Amino acid sequence: MTGAIPSGTRINLESSVVLLIDDNRMSLDILNSAFMGFGVRDRLRVDSVDEAKRTLKSRNVDLVVVEAGMPEDSAFAFMRWLRHEAAEPVCYTPVVMVLGHTTHSGVTRARDAGANFVVAKPISAGTLLSRVIWIARGRRAFLKGDSFAGPDRRFHNLGIPAGIDGRRAEDLGMDLGGPVDPNLSQSEVDMMMKPMKVEL
Repeated sequence: MTGAIPSGTRINLESSVVLLIDDNRMSLDILNSAFMGFGVRDRLRVDSVDEAKRTLKSRNVDLVVVEAGMPEDSAFAFMRWLRHEAAEPVCYTPVVMVLGHTTHSGVTRARDAGANFVVAKPISAGTLLSRVIWIARGRRAFLKGDSFAGPDRRFHNLGIPAGIDGRRAEDLGMDLGGPVDPNLSQSEVDMMMKPMKVEL
């Protein structure tokens, strides 16, 4: 998924309530400015997880944006609280996690904590807005179990595994066939398209 927003896309965020959580004032100011530019009037800025919890208990919030790198792993503790302990409908609030270091393990950890999306620093307003639009238009089911609570991590419905009966009415049958090869990542596609020097 790229940061490009489809031409003609219109979204009105004026009445949305966004909770911004970051212990760094400068980063919080950048997030605040981005959402002000998107037209969001009600931007709630907090610098601690405890303050964020109090806010979510007293206010209806449409989106949470949280910095993953806060001290003592507090952002991930917040995600565990939000997804597993917060009352309904608060536990279903969409979350964008902001990561300074987007390592594979960091992105996986954010996803497994229940984040809807991860946005890398430095933040691009276009990328951030495209993720907000994706969330607003999204139809990802919310899954809640003992070990995971959050939006369905499967972006593609490839049907049920072979030999397993489906559990949901919308599960695809296996008679559709499967992929011939695994999908390539964007970087793998780019490497295939990049001209290379060859010695003869």
